[in-house]
Amino acid sequence: MAPSKKAGKKLGGLLSSVTASSGGGDGGKAKVTKADWSEGFKKKKSAGVPDMTLLSTITNEAINENIKQRFNNQEIYTYIAHVLISVNPFRDLGIYTPDTLASYRGKNRLEMTPHVFAVAEAAYYKMNNEKENQCVIISGESGAGKTEAAKRIMQYIAAVSAAEEAQGGSGIEGIREMVLATNPLLESFGCAKTLRNDNSSRHGKYLEIMFNGMGQPVGAQITNYLLEKNRVVGQIRDERDFHIFYQFTKGASAEQKEAFGLQGPDAYAYTSRSGCLGVKSIDDVSDFHETLRAMQVIGLSADEQNSIFRVLATILWLGNVDFVEGDDGNAKISDTGVTDFAAYLMSVEGGVLGKVLLNRTMETQRGGRRGSVYEVPQNVAQANSGRDALAKALYNNLFEWIVSRVNVSMAPKAATEYVIGVLDIYGFEIFQDNSFEQLCINYVNEKLQQIFIELTLKAEQEEYVNEQIKWTPIKFFDNAVVCELIEGKRPAGIFATLNDATATAHADPSAADNSFIQRSQMLSANPNFEPRGNKFLIKHYAGDVLYNIPGMTDKNKDTLVKDILDLIEGSKDPFLQSLFPDKVDQSSKKRPPTAGDKIKQSANDLVTNLMRCQPHYIRTIKPNQNRSPSEYDDKAILHQIKYLGLQENIRVRRAGFAYRAEFSKMIQRFYLLSPSTSYAGDYIWQGDDRSGCERILTDAKISKDEWQMGVTKAFIKNPETLFYLEGERDRYWHTMASRIQRAWRAHVRRKHEAATRIQRFWRSQKETLVYARKRDYGHEVLAGRKERRRFSLLGMRKFYGDYLDVGGNSPAGGLLRNAAGISGNERVDFSSRGELLVTKFGRSSKLSPRFIIVSDKAVYFVVTTQKDGQVSTTLDRKIPIASIRTIAMTNLRDDFVAFNIPPCEEGDPIFTCALKTEMMCAILTITGGSTTVAIGPTITYAKKKDKQATIKAVKNEAVSGDGQYKSSTITVGSGESPSSVSAAQPPRKPKVKKAAKAAPAGMAGRATNRPTAVVLPGASRPSAPPAVANGTSTTASALKPPAAPVAAAAAASGTARVAPSIPGKARAAPPAPPPPPPSQPAAPAKEMYKALYAFAGQEGEMNLVKGELVEVKQKDDNGWWMITKNGSEGWAPSNYLKLVESAPPPPPPAARRPPPPPASNGTSAAPSAFSAARAAAASGTSSPASSRPTSMIGASGKAAPPAPKPKPSIPAKPSVGAKPAGMGLGAPIPPSAPAAPTAPGTGAKPAMPGRPPVPSAARPAPAGGPAKVGAVQKPAGLSGQLDLAAA
Repeated sequence: MAPSKKAGKKLGGLLSSVTASSGGGDGGKAKVTKADWSEGFKKKKSAGVPDMTLLSTITNEAINENIKQRFNNQEIYTYIAHVLISVNPFRDLGIYTPDTLASYRGKNRLEMTPHVFAVAEAAYYKMNNEKENQCVIISGESGAGKTEAAKRIMQYIAAVSAAEEAQGGSGIEGIREMVLATNPLLESFGCAKTLRNDNSSRHGKYLEIMFNGMGQPVGAQITNYLLEKNRVVGQIRDERDFHIFYQFTKGASAEQKEAFGLQGPDAYAYTSRSGCLGVKSIDDVSDFHETLRAMQVIGLSADEQNSIFRVLATILWLGNVDFVEGDDGNAKISDTGVTDFAAYLMSVEGGVLGKVLLNRTMETQRGGRRGSVYEVPQNVAQANSGRDALAKALYNNLFEWIVSRVNVSMAPKAATEYVIGVLDIYGFEIFQDNSFEQLCINYVNEKLQQIFIELTLKAEQEEYVNEQIKWTPIKFFDNAVVCELIEGKRPAGIFATLNDATATAHADPSAADNSFIQRSQMLSANPNFEPRGNKFLIKHYAGDVLYNIPGMTDKNKDTLVKDILDLIEGSKDPFLQSLFPDKVDQSSKKRPPTAGDKIKQSANDLVTNLMRCQPHYIRTIKPNQNRSPSEYDDKAILHQIKYLGLQENIRVRRAGFAYRAEFSKMIQRFYLLSPSTSYAGDYIWQGDDRSGCERILTDAKISKDEWQMGVTKAFIKNPETLFYLEGERDRYWHTMASRIQRAWRAHVRRKHEAATRIQRFWRSQKETLVYARKRDYGHEVLAGRKERRRFSLLGMRKFYGDYLDVGGNSPAGGLLRNAAGISGNERVDFSSRGELLVTKFGRSSKLSPRFIIVSDKAVYFVVTTQKDGQVSTTLDRKIPIASIRTIAMTNLRDDFVAFNIPPCEEGDPIFTCALKTEMMCAILTITGGSTTVAIGPTITYAKKKDKQATIKAVKNEAVSGDGQYKSSTITVGSGESPSSVSAAQPPRKPKVKKAAKAAPAGMAGRATNRPTAVVLPGASRPSAPPAVANGTSTTASALKPPAAPVAAAAAASGTARVAPSIPGKARAAPPAPPPPPPSQPAAPAKEMYKALYAFAGQEGEMNLVKGELVEVKQKDDNGWWMITKNGSEGWAPSNYLKLVESAPPPPPPAARRPPPPPASNGTSAAPSAFSAARAAAASGTSSPASSRPTSMIGASGKAAPPAPKPKPSIPAKPSVGAKPAGMGLGAPIPPSAPAAPTAPGTGAKPAMPGRPPVPSAARPAPAGGPAKVGAVQKPAGLSGQLDLAAA
């Protein structure tokens, strides 16, 4: 099975049968799916074959029949291997929806039906995967759908790059929007309605979308080719001028109509002469708003848009300048109001414009010296020619300025790694009247056909011969001889002959044409050229074309007269002057480049750019001349099939090999598929590259007749084989990823299990540590003063506290809590059973069972009695914690305890408690250690209010158990030493460790027998990084040292001792560190400026990288500053720089007050509070307010955080063309945020004497043919653009 590019997806279509028969899938078992009877109704049945390399008969008729079947089945796309054949359906088939687009993402060509999205996916995938530049060459005749295919390519790339951005995150949405916005903008200014197409591209463009290393667009650039500027001044019947003129005149705002004197398109000669003002399929008003929105997205300011529309209005009014013949035979203006208003729009004097249109300045020379200057009046034909030349020059230069401005906005803001180019140029043209424009257009198409032949036919066959591959050669037509006929120098071609004729008879166009007719006889030696009087015929690859010579040399000259250039230079409109940046030196003897020179240079540059990319081809076909969605013209399509060379292309692809690659690249791509060449991702093959390729293909079980080894490359015959290898490679990575995921999940699981074990152990030990601290605290209190019981020193002994669960939820604990009357907010710290010494009148004292409860407020003695068969539990006595002055005990191991409290009728309680040490620690913790612990041979207590009594302890070894009490004497045996401490905690029973799993037999010894990795062919280092050396950590956990043993000190009998520090209480804070020495005053820093945007400067200018810091040496008022960076100086735009504000030095940190010690067990009362409460209990008065503890919350000297710095404002965009003296073009303008599409304001008008009234020229009558065109000089384009326009 050969899976797709994306792992886990299966191939369908042509490879479905291969997949089923190969037993692919999980373990070779195919998943059984329940049959669906309605499946046949859901899936559209395909007509013909989707790839014409599978045709049984390879003839032009068979190709036409297959295309016809698919066209009638609404399938407009067909493959010839990797070449896409597209037929214009002249209707919306609903095949460009987002769902359709998403279905082609990540799919191989054979997985899906043929589609333009598949070509875009292949280009985008190969760019990311093979790291090579790509280009899509779209060719075909006018109206075949080239522009629509280019738009769909851009739509797909924008969509998939948006998905990549969402995964990677990169903030480049503006670039993608600008690339898409170029379509409506350039369509408005560069497309027009023709007889063949309602939206025909009347210019060529090559769009290069630039990507970073992650496949995200970072910029774009458009190169303009061959604008048909003759269309501005005249069109044939039922055709239109460029769309923008009709959009502007119909959709302009009221403010614009008032400023520019706009009327409907029927009021202007240039737009109404052909008799076609509207098109059913075009909404000019809606398209105008779309154009405005595109201008906003591109970043054109309101002033720039206003200047563009001013030039358009100037062209429209120039067309309405009407000349009539005067009495002297010279031309004169019929209505000077029109010229006055046109002059107002151009910011020149009305008289100057009229003079330029009616007269021409001539200069005579004698022997190279300047002679006399004359003003020669023009006749009507010459004046019309000069007017049209000015209009064409204005529109052509405006179009090039727009393209240049778009490139400035779309300039890459980050490093560019790869490029995808989309070429959309109008196709081959054959008309009844073919002139210089058709010659240039067809010449460019010949060059594109030559690229196609060289890259798909000729180069492929030559490569088979050089690589000694066995195959059958195919004959094909090579059009290099036609390209040489047009562009050749030796012998001279048509362009060179035109230049010679123009140079010898430059003053008289008709004489130049006659000179070309004579010189063209020398071209008859070429079999593809035939002279026919004032015409000549060229046998193009697309058919024979007959060209008319009259006027051809004048169009080739492509120059403007000096009067028009002086008129532009004298304008007060800076934008109009910027459209003509270069002046033609009329005194120079060097011949300026002609239109033929420019188009030849542009075509060669285009070929150079395309040859640097990996090409993808879309060959478009026009099914009929009537733009009908159902008509299929077999004769016209057979002609297109023939000149597109589809038959030869199929023959070459069937006889050739679908894939070839150098041995090193083949190994780099597929070495993982063979165990002999790879081990765990490393390349281990020790032989040469050729044998390595053979081993890979053999181990991949590829049949020997499916591949051949050349001299330097490996060749694979069928694309299915290549897809199988790609699928196996993806499966390998998928398997490796699954192994890594499995190992990672096992690692995470082990880590979680280890963490759970540690947490479980810590939770068990955490309480143990708390109990141990309490126990150690008890040892410190009793240290050296009282003998200990053996059971109280056991290692497993813990101080749990509430043994009777009085503070819990058990029924027994709740019974005791209710009996004692303990409130809900009262915390129980200790509870246990004990015996209270009860004295009755006339009888000896006797121990009686009690429940002893210690809370944070009092000590409760609860008794359970039985009376009349009823058991009741009641509170026997309650002693407030604050009233306990002393806890008295003997120095022997008995359990007797006495609480010395203020005098009362009941006296001091004396009782026994087996957990007396824990009870004592609980009380000391509550009182903060302020209660005295008295230990001695006797216990002194108050038997009654005013009667003191003493109990003495006597040691008697004959007494067993906990001791005996009789007659105020406690008799008990010997206990453990007073200095004894608890024994160590007994270790847990060790668990039986599970035996480690034995490694599988196949895995045994693999770690020790690992092959040695070698460097991949073409790589500089091994493919896999070196293994990390095993080792132990240099750091280890610091073990807490054991606490020092408690010093044993025998206390005198009856003496009180202050309790040690309580566990959980914070120690005294260490002394604060000394303040740091005062810092030295810093030297004054230089003013540094930060680059807000990247800037690529020209000679004399300094390049900027976004975010870098530079120093400004000189500030000029023209917007350019001299900066210094790395020791070099240069100019940079000032609004690209921002002063870096130096932050003031931070203030010294304020002294921090030590936090208050945390209270243990949630108690918040300080020891002083218990002392005050005890005093109050003894005296019966409340403690003063000054004795209450003071809260420390909020007393820290924490400094307030500094205020956040304000967000810097975005600088204004520099004006296009603004630059310092002697420098190149202005800096690129950063794109502004897109806004809602609104009509721009008229802006400030140039300073003129006054606005003339809008003339009411008579409606021009439609004519049957185009207006006569005159000579127009084409100025050089802006820097970075190609000057490719033809007259």
